[in-house]
Amino acid sequence: MSTDLKLYGLIGYPLGHSFSGRYFASKFRDEGITDCRYDLFPISSIDALPDLLHANPNLKGLNVTIPYKEQVLSYLHFRSPVVQETGACNCIRIHEGKLEGHNTDVVGFEATLRAHLRSEHQAALILGTGGAAKAVSWVLQKLSIPHQYVSRRQGENIITYQNLKTADLLNHRIIINTTPLGMHPHTSEAPPLAYEELGPKHLCIDLIYNPGRTLFMQLAEEQGAVVENGLRMLEVQAEESWRIWNEIK
Repeated sequence: MSTDLKLYGLIGYPLGHSFSGRYFASKFRDEGITDCRYDLFPISSIDALPDLLHANPNLKGLNVTIPYKEQVLSYLHFRSPVVQETGACNCIRIHEGKLEGHNTDVVGFEATLRAHLRSEHQAALILGTGGAAKAVSWVLQKLSIPHQYVSRRQGENIITYQNLKTADLLNHRIIINTTPLGMHPHTSEAPPLAYEELGPKHLCIDLIYNPGRTLFMQLAEEQGAVVENGLRMLEVQAEESWRIWNEIK
């Protein structure tokens, strides 16, 4: 590879559902960017990251997806304040051999949420507890929106789907699915909620973008809820990653 070519990419496993590769290929083509390339790096363990970096000295930046947004933290030389607070990193800038960890998910999710927020959206349920859920929680805290995690296993500030009451659904009119339930090819799956309790005052956001209309969204929309998928979030976070990678220091 030419030393003049700047390489960017995505680490995760598996990467068959990747949005980023197509997005950046289109961006480079449409904007006439000829000295950059974006590759997919499906690594089966985060332990493979040092070898990946060694084998690709032209790497200038990485996006990080499932399941490494939390596992990658121990490899970072610098963590942005958001990464420190969320415990999750989805964007790495590689500068002078150092790995700088950032979280652009928060920028993407905030843009998505703000586009739909109304006065009745006073509290939220976050379905899932992984790295994306932590970015969602950070944004909700920033906007002073109280929220509750929901998962299969109970824990601190986490209730189970089984223990979710009708009152919880009525009192939390923002519901965000951060789990992979419903992602292609498992499109017949959805978080186990009492969807009949939802209504027009609910906002249901699914961070999944493939398919564009998940079963979670379909079931919520049938009750009159406002729904949104994860495409806007991904587009905004991709552009924020590009900005960070190309920051002049």
